[in-house]
Amino acid sequence: MTKSDLVNEIAIKTGLDKIVVQETVETFFRVVKNSMAGGQNIYIRGFGTFQVKKRAAKKARNIQKNTTINITEHFVPKFKPSKEFIDRVKNAQLYPDMEE
Repeated sequence: MTKSDLVNEIAIKTGLDKIVVQETVETFFRVVKNSMAGGQNIYIRGFGTFQVKKRAAKKARNIQKNTTINITEHFVPKFKPSKEFIDRVKNAQLYPDMEE
C-alpha cells in the first residue's frame, strides 16, 4: 500500500475530502519526523512506538579496498509495534488462497 492508497482508503472510510486527508497524513508524518529528529519518542497506544535508538561507534571493514572504516555513534529511527498490533497480524490470514 502506498501513501496515495492510504489517503484514498481513509477518504472512503471517513467520507472526508481527499485533500483534507492528504494534508492530515502529511502533517502526521512531518510531526513524527520532526519529533524524532528532536530526540522524542512517540507512543501510540494499540499501534506501536516510534523510537530513537542510539547506535554505538564501531569499526567496519571495506572489503573491496581492504581498509577499516570508523563509524561514529549515531541515532536511527525504529518502530516497535504494540502487542495488539503483532497479534492482529500474526492471526490474520494474509494469503487465504494459499494452502499450507
